[in-house]
Order: sequence, then C-alpha cells, then structure tokens
Amino acid sequence: MEQRLLAFLKAENISQSDFADSIGISRAAVSHLLSGRNKPGFDVISRIIHEYPALSAEWLIAGTGKMYRDDTTESPAAEQVTSSPTKQISKILVFYSDGTFTELK
Repeated sequence: MEQRLLAFLKAENISQSDFADSIGISRAAVSHLLSGRNKPGFDVISRIIHEYPALSAEWLIAGTGKMYRDDTTESPAAEQVTSSPTKQISKILVFYSDGTFTELK
C-alpha cells in the first residue's frame, strides 16, 4: 500500500506533511506508512477516503482498478478552468482552521 500512497501523493502534488495535516495524523505516522514500517489501520484509511473522496478505496487497499473513482476525472487537481481562455490562475491561497495558509503558484 505504501507504493500506492506515494503514487497518490505524487499525482495530487501533495507533500507528506500536507497529507498528514489533511487527514489529521502525525507527520511521523505518515513517514512510517510510506516507508512500509507500519500498515494503516481502518481509522487512517477511513480518514484518507473521507478527505479525498475521488480516490478509489479499492485501488488504495487492494491495488485493483483505477486510482480515482470516476473514470472521467483523472484527478480533482487536474481540472481546468475553461470559462475564459485568456485568463490564467496566478496563485491560489488555501486557508486552514488554525489561521495558517499556503500559497500555491
């Protein structure tokens, strides 16, 4: 499962620390999962599926099927704005409940 988690993080362009924060577990726990030292329990898998609903639980757990549940969408991050071809997104600000934010360019 660690290889699938790594592939998902790469596909979504999510750092290990951002992933840990998003599912509410420690960064060390994510490091242990990704290294294969620990296997995720039901609680961790449930948190992942809840936070990333487009991710296929079947793919994550068993490695079967496609990474994303909807075959028409490869990744929620890959969706493009098509309302105006002359406008481009220059940055996105993500605000967290603890008052911090991340700027994506």
